[in-house]
Amino acid sequence: MKFLDLSKVYIRSGGGGAGCVSFRREKFIEYGGPDGGDGGNGGSVIAEAVDGLNTLIDFRYQQHWFAKSGQHGMGSQKTGKSGEDVILRVPVGTQILDEDQETMIADMTEVGQRVVLAKGGNGGWGNLHFKSATHQAPRRANPGQEGVERTLWLRLKLIADAGLLGMPNAGKSTFLAATSNARPKIADYPFTTLVPNLGVVGVDGVEFVVADIPGLIEGASEGRGLGDLFLGHVERCNVLLHLVDGTSGDPMGDAKTIIHEIQSYATELADKPRVTVLNKIDALDDEERAFLKDEMEAALGTEVLMMSAVSGEGVVEVLRALRTQIDEGRLRHKIAEETPQEDDTWQP
Repeated sequence: MKFLDLSKVYIRSGGGGAGCVSFRREKFIEYGGPDGGDGGNGGSVIAEAVDGLNTLIDFRYQQHWFAKSGQHGMGSQKTGKSGEDVILRVPVGTQILDEDQETMIADMTEVGQRVVLAKGGNGGWGNLHFKSATHQAPRRANPGQEGVERTLWLRLKLIADAGLLGMPNAGKSTFLAATSNARPKIADYPFTTLVPNLGVVGVDGVEFVVADIPGLIEGASEGRGLGDLFLGHVERCNVLLHLVDGTSGDPMGDAKTIIHEIQSYATELADKPRVTVLNKIDALDDEERAFLKDEMEAALGTEVLMMSAVSGEGVVEVLRALRTQIDEGRLRHKIAEETPQEDDTWQP
């Protein structure tokens, strides 16, 4: 599986180098005095959020990240070389948790954000540092400070503006493929998406990101199927798009199952704005459409839109409903392409 959203890493910063006890010893130079240099600082372990990544798969194959220690000080007032820092490049949306998987250390939500996870140890002072008018020949130096060793968890929550919810085969991947350049697996036999997918959707001159997660089934909050393993990827969304399969035989039961599962997962997720859509209406006649729409609106107490991701019917209305629920600051406006003006002047 190329997608990975949870990984355990072991990190250790470098220790500082020890200071040096040394005295200047040269011919014809009497009382040369102390010249022991300081030790170098140890390297730190730093996390950086970078663009272009949407998985933690790199941390499955390399779990240990150790920074170099600083070199010891030397005579002739030579300071030891500092150890190099180690950079953990993580996708935007990664949460860094302590070993208990509950205490959050950092939430990497912006490109370029950097957090020091383990600071390198300071280098020790050489005996040159301890010279004074009353103590001109110190024979003392400090050892370097030890590095920090930690065990951390990286948990990825994708950054998306809208999240898709629904039972398996409700048409979530078909909707994402029809409205964006994303190409999730779609076939004419029943199966469920195994990994989350992201797609950029455009409507009325603006664009926003939609996340498609594996479908939920009854008992997902108790671990059935893929469980609620991927529900964390829609926690950051402004709005949820709840797709209900109009041809499943029990659309009402499917809708109530999804609502129950997200309520069992987290109250914050259940309280998010939700757009409910009856999908696959191209397989229903007008009478069935009207009956299911009225029944669902009466039972759920909310407006129900109708759509067919395959034929495109009602898709624009659904996108506009999502757009109204997304914060204006998160929308990306399309840049109008300038049409080149024709020039009558001939050029070779």
